[in-house]
Amino acid sequence: MNDVAAQPAVAPALPKGPRRAAVLFIFATALMDVISLGIMIPVLPNLVKQFAGGDTALAAHYTKYFAVTWGLMQFFFGPVVGMLSDRFGRRPVLLLSIFGLGVDYIFMAVAPTLSWLFVGRVINGITSASFSTANAYVADVTLPQDRAKAFGLLGAAFGVGFLVGPAIGGFLGNINLRLPFWVAAGLAGINWLYGFFVLPESLPPERRTPVLNWRKANPVGALTFLRERPNLLGLVSINVLYLFAHNVFPSIFVLYVGYRFNWGPLAASIMLVATGLSQILMQTLVVGRVVKAVGERGALLMGLISATLAFLAYGLAATPFWFFVGVPAGAMGALIMPGLQSLMSRRVAGNEQGRLQGVNSAFMGLTAIFGPQVYLSLLEFSVDHNAQLHQPGIPIVFAAAFCLAAFVLAVAVAKPVADVH
Repeated sequence: MNDVAAQPAVAPALPKGPRRAAVLFIFATALMDVISLGIMIPVLPNLVKQFAGGDTALAAHYTKYFAVTWGLMQFFFGPVVGMLSDRFGRRPVLLLSIFGLGVDYIFMAVAPTLSWLFVGRVINGITSASFSTANAYVADVTLPQDRAKAFGLLGAAFGVGFLVGPAIGGFLGNINLRLPFWVAAGLAGINWLYGFFVLPESLPPERRTPVLNWRKANPVGALTFLRERPNLLGLVSINVLYLFAHNVFPSIFVLYVGYRFNWGPLAASIMLVATGLSQILMQTLVVGRVVKAVGERGALLMGLISATLAFLAYGLAATPFWFFVGVPAGAMGALIMPGLQSLMSRRVAGNEQGRLQGVNSAFMGLTAIFGPQVYLSLLEFSVDHNAQLHQPGIPIVFAAAFCLAAFVLAVAVAKPVADVH
């Protein structure tokens, strides 16, 4: 994921053709992963709600513990997975992650009780490294000046996945709540076969970390990694604040729109399709041009202020029309991660890219632990018929405050630096 001294003075450059092909390979791998994830988004909360006897507040209570379990697994195993990808390469770690996703979907498809769903979340949390490892893969095969655009292409995979996946999930979920999970498991299986037979390795043996240091493969080691690189700490803090804000929708979206607008799986999936389409347009048509015009820092700042405005629109919307008004501003949030990931990747050596993404994965786990706790507790309170303050948009307004804090910090610390080789 280790020591700068172990990195060659200049990383060997890949020919232009193979480099482009490798990015397209990882795009396809990420795309299939996100489609399978998107399929279950409109239906998993409703499956939990079914186990809860149709009680929205109780479903929020259960969902909170499921999210915390996944986050704990990410927090403890993210640094391990990141370091393993620096030592043994990105490809085997990606294959392990995809396998874990497939097992999780099967558990959800057959789960007779909430306990089975819990087991699936544990497996998925341990092996869920596809996104962070994909970022390390992109850093491996692109030049520093091209990374923001490549990260934008990877972001487009998320947009396409969240366009197609929720549409499939909403349609199939109206037929049977378990059917989408079988489809997602099948896609994960196809993705694993694609990775096994087609996906090339991005990190050659001579650029890998020579030995594993298990003392660094833990959350404490992640903090040491940041303490040794003070110019990275501020950017990681921005990432944490934004991830915490962004966590509001995975935590409460289906329950929130179901309660506020009486949307079922199909209506919720339409909203997610609109969001995915706007993300695709941004990532493919706008991100590269904006980064070229205003730089990585400028793109990051534009994305953060736009995301803040979008969260406010979503949280204060009294009707579905005003909810959809926030979509264009939310789409501008697509500028955040390409700029931020590119700025972070410039601050670490080539044989530390996986470790960097492992650190990000650990902090993503922390936001996945505390974010659902906060947002679902706020939703649970606001929809409780005994609550005096009956405003279900409170959790999303709370998320806007965290996004604004990330913007303020970015103004201070998101400065360009020379690349680390």
